[in-house]
This record gives sequence, structure tokens and C-alpha cells, in this order.
Amino acid sequence: MNNGCKKYIPFRQINLPDRTWPQKTITKAPIWCSVDLRDGNQALIDPMNLEEKLKFFQLLVDVGFKEIEIGFPSASETEYEICRALIERNLIPDDVTIQVLVQAREHLIRKTFDAIHGAKNVIVHFYNSTSTLQRKIVFRKDMDGIIGIAVDAAKLIRQLTEKEIAETGMNIRYEYSPESFSGTEVENSVRICDEVLEALGAAPEKKVILNLPDTVEMCTPNTFADQVEYCIRNIKHRDCAVISVHPHNDRGTGVAATELSLLAGAERVEGTLFGNGERTGNVDIVTLAMNMYSQGVDPKLNFSDIHHVRDIYEHCTGMKVPPRQPYAGDLVFTAFSGSHQDAIKKGVDYMHTHQRPYWEVPYLPIDPADVGREYEPVIRINSQSGKGGAAFVMQQSFGFNMPKAMHPEFGAVVKQACDKAGRELMPKEIYSLFNEEYLEVNSPYNLKSYKLHEENEEGAAGSNPVQFEGNLCFQHEDHPIRAVGNGPIDAFFRALEQVGVQNYKFVTYQEHAISRGADSKAVSYIHLKDPNGKDAFGIGIDSNISLASIKGIICAINRSKRA
Repeated sequence: MNNGCKKYIPFRQINLPDRTWPQKTITKAPIWCSVDLRDGNQALIDPMNLEEKLKFFQLLVDVGFKEIEIGFPSASETEYEICRALIERNLIPDDVTIQVLVQAREHLIRKTFDAIHGAKNVIVHFYNSTSTLQRKIVFRKDMDGIIGIAVDAAKLIRQLTEKEIAETGMNIRYEYSPESFSGTEVENSVRICDEVLEALGAAPEKKVILNLPDTVEMCTPNTFADQVEYCIRNIKHRDCAVISVHPHNDRGTGVAATELSLLAGAERVEGTLFGNGERTGNVDIVTLAMNMYSQGVDPKLNFSDIHHVRDIYEHCTGMKVPPRQPYAGDLVFTAFSGSHQDAIKKGVDYMHTHQRPYWEVPYLPIDPADVGREYEPVIRINSQSGKGGAAFVMQQSFGFNMPKAMHPEFGAVVKQACDKAGRELMPKEIYSLFNEEYLEVNSPYNLKSYKLHEENEEGAAGSNPVQFEGNLCFQHEDHPIRAVGNGPIDAFFRALEQVGVQNYKFVTYQEHAISRGADSKAVSYIHLKDPNGKDAFGIGIDSNISLASIKGIICAINRSKRA
């Protein structure tokens, strides 16, 4: 294979030493044109039927596209039918322009005008291939012959447009694509674009869309940006044109090529949802739009319910959105790495604590909620997960905010379970481990009953000592215990000492509510040192916070004994 690369000719670079696009940034959305119903549809194993196309068209309208290429009505009766159905059923909103594609051939152009009759707003998009390779192999014409094809088509389209406007008042705009622009010498691209603009009678108040297709991605994105900037700078009638790009993804850099072409001056982008299209596909408009969104730029498209968009797309096209597809894939807001999980948890905590107006969570470029995703699947737990991941799931899915000191211990429990299962664990399985490890620990000491009440003793310097009473079962016998202390926890420790449970040192506890309303309960996290000086953690839940702490203490002691 190493020697096989010698048969490929390196792409010729553009001589543009004073290029300006590297110093620019994207500050506003381009004009978007979806070509899902044409370019995307023609690449499907089973093209969409009429009803699927109508459903997809409505999705594009709902998302916010104002220009939609609906098909190639002169190519087949099916394509003609979709155009007529949209027009005759009045399915096209007044602020949406349909676009129809046609080759620069007379009989196809005439049939296209028949297809659009009666529409309100139409872009007639015509094209012919201009590349060096196509001129040499397919058409066997020089550049003058290729220009002649485009100019003849432009004159016919202008003539038919004047007739249509006179009859119906239709708002018709023009679009011309030098197909395979990316494989055409930039000097020839400029020539043919200027000739077409003149033949169409383009003017500043009547601009023509000049669409520069990266029909086959042949070079690095920066070179494509150079091609676009060269043409923009050298077209004589630049003020009479809207510069559009139509990138494909043969090199896997369609999104990058599009973004750089916008820096180079492109004003309009043609692409598809999730990048469907011939070969490796068209440029992915979802990714482009959400990339802008992540930089604080309003993309003017609404992907706030990405699940719905994906569902309609998959239903109508039969294609599947891969799990790693940016913004929409099942796994794009997940983190398996322990360090990633820990950083995400800390980022979410930071956002909640500081009430920041900006999104600042490591490893998540946008808030998943902005595209209708949820936090529950952000962290997924497998054998590679770290100590913070399991704690994050317990917090986000079940409301338990475990102290950081407990994270390594519970993380080790979950990791062991993952190793044993040989797969990731779902949140409900993690909760089951949590329940078994902390909430159902009733041996060797089982606190069967308990109550607290304040002692009104004189001479207590204004304090109110607390009395604990309970029934502690161990060694198969019930042991009544009772003691008074200067608080619930102190009283409970004193009561335990009466039955030989001693030398445990209280370190700290934390507590919070885990539900709201009348059924609100408190959870208490207890940290003790056992008689050997080792850490012992316990958790207790009760509607009374004092009793929750007592349950947490007996849990910690039981876990210490069990260990």
C-alpha cells in the first residue's frame, strides 16, 4: 500500500498569500438551505415516498429552514409529484422558499418550470459540471464550451421566468452551481460565474445565488477556504451575488471546510441533517448549527428537541444516527472515564453553587438540556469509571449527595460489581448496590425500636439534655438500652456503651432532604473512626433528622464490624 499512494496527484494549492479568513470569526448564522429532500434523498437505498417526503418537509419547516431544496422535478415522476403536492396542498408557508434543481439542459428546464407553476416563492437552481476532470473525460469540451452550456441555460431560465412572473406574479430567484467547483481551476470558476451573472441580469437589488460546491472533497479545509476567498475577491459582479457553499465530506472534514469557507466570506450553506448524502455524505447542518450555538452565536435553527428531529429523520430515511454523532448520538453526553466523571460532577456542583450565567462544565461543550437531553445518561458506569461517577449517578438520579470522603469507598464497590458483571451498570443497579451497602445493614446490631425525648433537668445551665431509649438486638437477644446525653448523638453513643459497643469516635456528619412536601425525609451521612482508627461510614434515612443520624451511626458500626 505504501507505494500505491504514488498514483495520486497532490491537490494544487491556491496562490493567495494575503488571505484574510484566518483572522476572522463566525459571528452570525448563514442562510441555511436544506437539501435533504434532494441530495440526501437520492443517496438513500430506498428513497422516501411521497408521504415521507411531506413529513420530512414539515420537520424542516418546524426546525426553521427558510430555503428547502425539495427535489429534481424534471428527473422523475416521483420528484415531479412531490413538487406538485406541496404546491397544490398549500403546504409551503409564505416565508419559506422551495428550491428545485435542474441540469443546464433545455427540455429539463422547461419541465421544471411546469412543475413549479403556481408556487409563491421559488429558487430555480441550475448547474453544469466545470471541473478539469469532467471537461476532459465526460464532456470533452474546453472551458469556452462549458461556459456556453451555462450561459444558454441562464438565458432560457430568464426568459421562462419573465413569462411565469407575467402570468402568476411568482417570486423567482436564481441559483447557479459550477458543479465540482472544488476540482475547477479558480480562474475558470470566476469566468463562468461572471458570465452567468450577466446572462441572468443580476443586479445588487436582484442578487443571484452563486453556489460553490465542494462536490468531492479533494483538499484540506484551508485550501477550500482559499478557493472561496479567491472567487469572492475576483468576481466582477460580487455585489450582485449571494455566495453559497455546498460541501461534501469525502475527507471527513466537511464541517471544518464549511466553517472556514464562512470565514472566507460565504453567506449561505447547503447541507443535510446529520450529513446524509452521496458517498460519505453532505455537510452536517446539525453539527454546524450547534457548533455556532456553543460559541454564543444564534444559529437561527431550533434543535431543542434533538430526539424528535432524529426520530423523524431515521423514520423517513431508514438511516441511523451513529452513537458518536455530534450532539445527537446516544453516547455524546456520556463519560466512562473516571477522571471525566469526577470533573463533570464538580462542574455541575460549581454551576449550582455559584449560580453562574455561563455554562462551565468540563467535558460537556453544551448543556445537554439545550437539545432536549437529560443528565441521567451523562455518566455511565463501567469498570473504567472513577470514584466520582457512581456518586454523580446517586446524586442526579436518586437525590443522594454523598460526601466526598465516601466516594472512594462506594466507587470501589461499584467497580467490583462492574468487573464481576463484565459490562456497564445502569442507575437502578447502582442504587441496588447503594441500598445493599448502606441502607439494609442490620447486623450484627439491629436497632429494632427507638425514641428520643428531652429531659427537663434543673441545674443544666439552660440546656435540655436528650434521652435515648431503644431496643438493640444482637447475638440473637434483645437488649434494652437507655442513656441521657447533651444531644441525640451523644445520648445514643452513651446507650451503646452500656452494652459494650464502645471506642468509636464520631468524626462528622452531613445531612440533607431527599424529597419534598409532606413525605419529606432526611438522609444523614456519618463518618466514624472504629476502635482500630479506621474510617467507618454509614447512612441513615428517617423523617426525623436526629433519628436519621442514629440510623447512620448504627449503619457505620455494622459496616465496620462486617469489614
